[in-house]
Amino acid sequence: MSDVQQFNLPDVGEGLTEAEIVSWRVKPGDTIKVNDIIVEIETAKSLVELPSPFAGTVADLLVPEGTTVAVGTPIIAVTSGSGGVAPEAESGAEDVTPTGDQAVEPGLIGGPAPGGRTSVLVGYGPRTTEAKRRPRKGLVPESPSPAAAQAGVQAAFQPEAPAPGVPLEDAQPAAVSQAPVAVSEAPAAVGSRALAKPPVRKLAKDLGVELAGLVGSGAGGTVTRADVESAAGGALESAPPSRVVSSAPVGGETRIPVKGVRKVTAAAMVSSAFTAPHVTEWTTVDATRTMKLVRMLKVDREFRDVKVSPLLVVARAVCLAARRTPEVNSTWDEAAQEIVIKHYVNLGIAAATPRGLMVPNVKGADSLSTHGLALALGELTSRARDGKTQPDEMSGGTFTITNVGVFGVDSGTPILNPGESGILCMGAIRRQPWVHAGKVKPRWITTLALSFDHRVVDGEQGSRFLADVAAIVEDPGSALLF
Repeated sequence: MSDVQQFNLPDVGEGLTEAEIVSWRVKPGDTIKVNDIIVEIETAKSLVELPSPFAGTVADLLVPEGTTVAVGTPIIAVTSGSGGVAPEAESGAEDVTPTGDQAVEPGLIGGPAPGGRTSVLVGYGPRTTEAKRRPRKGLVPESPSPAAAQAGVQAAFQPEAPAPGVPLEDAQPAAVSQAPVAVSEAPAAVGSRALAKPPVRKLAKDLGVELAGLVGSGAGGTVTRADVESAAGGALESAPPSRVVSSAPVGGETRIPVKGVRKVTAAAMVSSAFTAPHVTEWTTVDATRTMKLVRMLKVDREFRDVKVSPLLVVARAVCLAARRTPEVNSTWDEAAQEIVIKHYVNLGIAAATPRGLMVPNVKGADSLSTHGLALALGELTSRARDGKTQPDEMSGGTFTITNVGVFGVDSGTPILNPGESGILCMGAIRRQPWVHAGKVKPRWITTLALSFDHRVVDGEQGSRFLADVAAIVEDPGSALLF
């Protein structure tokens, strides 16, 4: 007897109440198994692929793509002959065949595990049969072995560059690849799916690029952001001049739904701007010695494995200056009417991504060495690029740095992150005429701007903190005095 089961949108463990249905991976009539990926959703913090908890036939997709729904809302209906198959009851029934000539390598899904059992997805325990997965229906006979296919999937989630999220501290004009993207002349096999990370899939969807027609240049044949952008650019260049549409619409208007990260950011900024009384102070700094230090560290043997930039010096300066003025690393407790001083610095770095502004933070940045801080900033940057920033990295920040200088902007008046009392804006570092040793010389000049909560930090404290940061940027050697 068949039974219809509805899968409700789950709480993906981020404490959020809603998510957007980005793309369905199945359609009505498809046969699915437990743990098959059925949908990609976007929360305010990340893109997530959801597996099916049921095995059976897709009866209906209850929510269309692009719709934002609350957690607990039914999103898909699945017809199952047994009312849904629990993971524990799957013993060998999930599209597997006895091990033959194409044995699955140990450790991969469907391969042998210690004790003569079979490895499956994490969290569902191993099966008690020696089995391997049968090739998916519709694939060409010459498809690679299951072990090779699994290795390709694993390679698809390895870091690569360039990638979609460009953190503010690391954004640079990217060189556009001149090599054309190879397009398969043969139609894609039915049921096959190009390897690409979720942010790359979303970019392809936005640009109207069909992933199935691309040959990826990344590891294991993964389609990268550059592949998608090249394909989109090539399509425009190959179109007749009369058909090329200007990117700037003439007249009319465009409406962009505010959801996900942008919706959360907007609410947080409004709350912060109209709750904390902001004060912003500015100072212009001769950063020539910082630039010399950066050049020295780049060729230093100890720093060869990490990225070194002026941001590293500024981040180190913030951690040191916060020791002398801990009020900037505090928060205001409205309920208790108290100032809570934090004796640790969770340093947030503002990052611009296609999904909006995100501020992941380095936990305990003040306790790290210069090399350790550089390594942590590099890892934070890499995860932001790959869209893999974890929810815990987005919470608990105590102070933030935003680097608008990478866009050629001199400085700005940043808005505090909710719960924080200070944010430093780092401007562009340019060669400018400057009076040095009594003479006008070309020097590397930058502008620093500090916004702070005037309930927690008064003018004297904010000025002292900004002056301390500026002193270290002007002379990194002065950090020995802190």
